[in-house]
Amino acid sequence: MTLERDASAPPVLIVGSMAFDDLDLPSGPARNIVGGSATYAGLAAALYAPVQIVAVVGADFPADAIGMLESRGVDVSGIERAAGKTFRWAGRYSPNLASRETLDTQLNVFADFRPKLPETFRATKTLLLGNIHPALQLEVLAQTRSPDLVVADTMNFWISGEKKLLLEVLAKVDVLVVNDEEVRQLSEDHNLKRAAKAVLRMGPKRVVVKRGDAGAMLFDESGVFFAPAYPLETEVDPTGAGDTFAGAVMGFLARAQRTDSATFRQALLAGATIASFCVEGVGTSALADLTHQALAARLRELMGLLDTGAR
Repeated sequence: MTLERDASAPPVLIVGSMAFDDLDLPSGPARNIVGGSATYAGLAAALYAPVQIVAVVGADFPADAIGMLESRGVDVSGIERAAGKTFRWAGRYSPNLASRETLDTQLNVFADFRPKLPETFRATKTLLLGNIHPALQLEVLAQTRSPDLVVADTMNFWISGEKKLLLEVLAKVDVLVVNDEEVRQLSEDHNLKRAAKAVLRMGPKRVVVKRGDAGAMLFDESGVFFAPAYPLETEVDPTGAGDTFAGAVMGFLARAQRTDSATFRQALLAGATIASFCVEGVGTSALADLTHQALAARLRELMGLLDTGAR
């Protein structure tokens, strides 16, 4: 499995949030942590391919955080800086990191976010629609020129409050990435396999179900594939791990320039591996320091979990 970044690969366009996170972690409080779905997904995808980000930040967002993305091969020309404060989320994690409680959400400039794709972004072949209002996801799709691969994320808030618009999105995307609670809510079926099949009938060709430290499952016409999570000894901060996973999958596929069943399954293993690094540091710190050598070594270990030794 090839892991190096290919600067000549078609870029991954990511539309999502950039934010500040205030975290209460078992290891202690962490404040003003740069986060957001586009930040995590962009850093992960940039390990494999060029990245374009469309997002909005406030006047308080640090220039060096945008510079860090740019230094890793991210085109930041689609990041709008608006007057006002950046989107901020505060959350408290349980002692075992298995659950979290939202303490505060301040949308700030994100409340008026209307994605505007630069002309050079509109011909994208690979598009990741982050967890934003389904109406905005549809606006982004209307600004593109027939991308080859469209992957969407969503959440329970949109499933319960904007299901009609969300169904319009699902009819236009190739892949939906959700967690197990969300796929059950969307399908109104508690059985995970039946739930995924029901969502496939809504339009996507593939459904990826994230299950935290239980790995991820892929449902498509080829059947079901399970990508295990890498077993960690030290877990610090799971914030952004799901976005990291999705971004890594997108970057891998853009680099491969293929979306066949075998390549997609390899992409899930790469995504699970990169997401495991994210959890080992606060915010994006572990992602920012990740090398391809460390990634390759851990991916070999993860793939070893799937080797039964049978010949």
